[in-house]
Amino acid sequence: MSAEGSVILPSGTVLDACDLTEQFIRASGPGGQKVNTSSTAVQLRFRVSGGRSLAPAVVSRLSVLAGSRMTREGELVIEASEFRSRQRNREAALERLDELIARAKVRPKPRRPTKPTRSSQRKRLESKKKHSSLKKNRCRPGSND
Repeated sequence: MSAEGSVILPSGTVLDACDLTEQFIRASGPGGQKVNTSSTAVQLRFRVSGGRSLAPAVVSRLSVLAGSRMTREGELVIEASEFRSRQRNREAALERLDELIARAKVRPKPRRPTKPTRSSQRKRLESKKKHSSLKKNRCRPGSND
């Protein structure tokens, strides 16, 4: 994190510091008895909706990518507790946030609708006829057989 009220992520993305809050909480995992007494896990909250850091198109894609990590208030919650130190957990959470934002910045290619070729339509109909005849031949033999 840097001064001037902004946060620079590893990829170079600049976020407003007022949109980002972090809280240190007790974690489970590595650390032995120290885990019970120290708060080394980080809970990073990034205000996506209503924030000034990202473009509206990126915000909508990010909220879809975030899924259950997004709160009703429009905050993205990322928890990191895999390391024993606060600093490493903070860096891990920022890297995850950076990765999500980078994925949200990529515009999906628009789908161009195409028509099936004549041969593919013919093959599909032939396959349906073959399947139908197979099913028709499965019936019990009649009294005249």
